[in-house]
Order: sequence, then structure tokens, then C-alpha cells
Amino acid sequence: MKVIIVEDEVPSAEKLERYLTKYDPTTQVVAKFDSVAATVAWLKEEQDMLDLIFMDIQLIDGLSFQIFQQVQVKKPVIFTTAFNEFALDAFKVNGIDYLLKPITFTDLTSSMKKLETLRVQFGNRDESDRLQKALTTLQRKSYKSRFMVKLGEHIRSIPTDQISLLYADGRDVYMVTDQGRKFIIDYTLESLENILDPKNFFRLNRTFILNIDAIKDVLMYSNSRLKITLTQTFDKEIIVSREKVNEFKEWFDGAGH
Repeated sequence: MKVIIVEDEVPSAEKLERYLTKYDPTTQVVAKFDSVAATVAWLKEEQDMLDLIFMDIQLIDGLSFQIFQQVQVKKPVIFTTAFNEFALDAFKVNGIDYLLKPITFTDLTSSMKKLETLRVQFGNRDESDRLQKALTTLQRKSYKSRFMVKLGEHIRSIPTDQISLLYADGRDVYMVTDQGRKFIIDYTLESLENILDPKNFFRLNRTFILNIDAIKDVLMYSNSRLKITLTQTFDKEIIVSREKVNEFKEWFDGAGH
């Protein structure tokens, strides 16, 4: 079995590799990465050789969920983390298990047995693409399709395709619909990134997540940034941060989707 380990703590990565070798001496850890960027770059070129990914959630340059927004992950993932609040998000991508640190050999064994069971259910190792397709289907169905909002004493349900943008203002996060209506919602931008379909929504910077259908124009701006003009009137300037420009262009062009 060929495995990669995505982990920003060297001792944790080495411990996991020891456990994998103990569980199955034929296991090959073909690469280790400590960042979102490095993992994405490798997966785009080498993913087909893999059988399994072990992935920490908090990496040196962000949460590993950002990897799934930049490349289609076709292989099963076992998440490892010291925090349990990410469990639901882990199973909305290709996660087949979620291990809390410090990981024991018993924990690892349980996860590997679970993977073996899934392979039996969806076909043997030579037919592992069936497992991958099943995981991809689960991932595709997991994106949120509507949000409940309060309007005075009333409750409304807003389909995601009617959302133009979401933005943070202090501790509040607002949803703006294609009709220009604005609602406060009980989500963080980080959680919204993981539950909105990345084909349609993109996080431009620390403040804004935008629906591609809300874009009227994209302009070159100072310091290698981009400025977004919306199809509707909006009283705040929307700028794509410099570090997001290349990723935005790929998303806007439909690359990887």
C-alpha cells in the first residue's frame, strides 16, 4: 500500500509512519508534506500512484480542507488532529475516519480495518476506483443547498444559488442574496468554506466569500491584486488578496472542476 502523510509536526508524522510499518511492513510512505500548497502541488501530479492519505487538519499554511478546494482528491483520507470540532467537516470530504491525537496503534489498526471493509464492500484493490467514485459522490452530495435565516419573527429558507456573497463584519457574518437582502447567519467564514460547493463559491480574502454568478467584472488592481464588480449594488470594495489571485484565476477559469 502506498501512502502519503500530510502533517506539520515531524514527531507525529514519524510516529504514524512507524505504526503503519508495524501494521503492514509492505506499506510505503512515498511522501510527507506539512502544508496545503505542497500537498496540492503533489496531488495534481502524482495522486494516481496512491492508495491512502493520512492528513492532519491544521497545517502550517491553513486548514487541510483547503486542499479539497484546489484539487480533486480521489483517494480515501484518514484525518488526524488534536481537535474534535472538525469531525463533521472531515466526513464531508473524502474522510473515512477521524483520529484524535495522541494516536495509538490500536486507533490506527481500527482505521485500517475500516478501510479494508470499505474496499471489500466496493470492490477489491484492483477495483478501487469504485470506492473512489463512491467517496466522490458522497462529497458532491454533502454541500449545503439552503440556509435558514430569521426575518423578524419569521423564518425563511434561502437556497444557496440565491446567495451572491457572504462576508464578515466584526464578529458577525452576513449573507447577501441576489435580491440584495442581507441576513446575519450563525456561521464562520471558515465553516462556510467547507459546506459550500467550491465550483460556485470562492473565498477571496479574510472577509468575503463570493458566488461566481454574482461577478459582473474583474479588474486588475494595485499590488498584483484583483478588484471585483458585482452584478448588484454593494457598498463595500471587494478585492482578491494577492496570495489568492492565482487560485482565483484557476477557479474563475473552471480549472479542476
